[in-house]
Amino acid sequence: MEQGFRIDRRRLLAGTGAVASSLAWSALCPAWARSGTAGLAAGPVLSGETIALSIGEGHFATGGRSARAVMVNGTLPAPLIRLKEGQRVRLAVTNHLQEQSSIHWHGLLLPAQMDGVPGLSFPGIDPGETFTYEFPLIHSGTYWYHSHSGMQEGVGLYGPLIIDPAGEDPILSEREHVLVLSDWSPLAPEAQLRRLKIMGGYFNRQRQTLAGLLAGKDQPLKERLEWAAMRMDPTDISDVTGITYSYLINGHGMAENWAGLFAPGERVRLRVINASAMTNFNFRIPGLPMTVVAADGNMVQPVETDEIQIAIAETYDLIVEPAEAKAYGVVAEAIDRSGQVRATLAPQAGMVAPVPALRERPLLTMRDMGMDMSAMDMGNDGEIDLSKPANASMANSSMEGHSMSMRDPSVAPGVKMGPGVATLSPMPVDRLADRPTGLEAVDHRVLTYADLRSLAPNPDPRTPSRQIDVHLTANMERYMWSMDGQTFSDGAQPIPMRLNERVRVNLINDTMMPHPIHLHGHFFELVCGEKGHRARKHTVNVLPGGKVSFDLTADTEGDWAFHCHMLLHMHSGMMRVVAIRREGDEA
Repeated sequence: MEQGFRIDRRRLLAGTGAVASSLAWSALCPAWARSGTAGLAAGPVLSGETIALSIGEGHFATGGRSARAVMVNGTLPAPLIRLKEGQRVRLAVTNHLQEQSSIHWHGLLLPAQMDGVPGLSFPGIDPGETFTYEFPLIHSGTYWYHSHSGMQEGVGLYGPLIIDPAGEDPILSEREHVLVLSDWSPLAPEAQLRRLKIMGGYFNRQRQTLAGLLAGKDQPLKERLEWAAMRMDPTDISDVTGITYSYLINGHGMAENWAGLFAPGERVRLRVINASAMTNFNFRIPGLPMTVVAADGNMVQPVETDEIQIAIAETYDLIVEPAEAKAYGVVAEAIDRSGQVRATLAPQAGMVAPVPALRERPLLTMRDMGMDMSAMDMGNDGEIDLSKPANASMANSSMEGHSMSMRDPSVAPGVKMGPGVATLSPMPVDRLADRPTGLEAVDHRVLTYADLRSLAPNPDPRTPSRQIDVHLTANMERYMWSMDGQTFSDGAQPIPMRLNERVRVNLINDTMMPHPIHLHGHFFELVCGEKGHRARKHTVNVLPGGKVSFDLTADTEGDWAFHCHMLLHMHSGMMRVVAIRREGDEA
């Protein structure tokens, strides 16, 4: 990070924690967005040493609905940027909006001043101004880019970013398709947030009903009464749902049906990016196994599966080998099953794959409240004592039966208690080996984080010198989201780390919703399985009532955003700053 640049709390709040102002029309950009990939035609691809990007406003339409959008070079998604490991790139970004904008290069390892978070790593791009990002590309993989200003990401400012290896690509394939998954609504994110502030379940139209009870569906009466007494809703899976969202693959809804070609017998590489604002997707290709070969840009030991829940901001590289000359449906189903989108892989243009029926919506369980005592995590990996949180022992571990409290501050002494903390998980367990929400009982293979093993040896074999607990906290009824009970606007202090320090971070989810947590500018190793080849990621989905531990080498100096990648959660306060300094420098 450039010396002398300090965190501008006001500008950072304007960029990531406050409701964006309305955007004026711009005559400099097209009035109607076009999809970044038009059916079988290849979308725009930008490459080279110098790339010009223009941020502007227009409209986007899908499924018979249209609304304003924020685009790059007139497309939604933004153009595919394709670069080469080892090159130095200059990206000149011009802002034609009537408000500040920015671009964050999600997943790239780069200098902090090029990371693209206004008020944290740079001042932002004011209306009519151009900012040139310049940095070397020191690794390869599948990544993406998006705005970190206001809620522009939620109305279209996102696009794919591919870094090809310097030499021959070790992942062999005869064909490749980039698939950008996203959600889009004619109701602006600012309006969504206002409705959720009024009623936390505003968009949930899949609640349990009396008719369902009489028909023997969902929970029996006793369980419903118990959940009601705790003011919990087991159907509260997603905040914003298919009631307002259209789901897209490469900017195409169900009717537009994006399609990619293959020849029978080919190895086809799919680079899948979840660029959604608020939707975790269940991704599958019925009748076609998928081999996972990379996660968050890093190669993994190949593992075959039938379905993957791809959290917001994650990327996966998959190999499929369709043997038959028929159309295959590529299905991205919202985690709450309130909607889905289908694209097609086909041997020739015009073929359409069938649309599978939406599956039954899931229900949360006691495990999602951190109250599953049958799976207590009582062990450790022999490195540091993980049977206790970093700041306290597991108080009340002797609680009997099910009388444990859902808001006992002794289980999380580092959390600032207040109206924004409605629950604390009394017995959170490591859920990296759990099938994700809603896929627990499907009759086919489902990828878990425990299945992922890095192909290359982990670069830093050191044992962490210390550990830090970070609680993901909320009052879901009042739609308040935070880390350790504090939002950035509350004056939450940065998490200090020393340059090249090795730290274990324990993420503890005290809410009943999964949170995809992203750390800028770094990869971390998931603490799962034996040391040596643990999966390296930049985003991890922390399941409800559970915990995730990762080991981080703080190897790049600067102030780095650390947040939930659900757009409305981040804007409501689930964000901190990780401040990495040299020994002796002020944090």
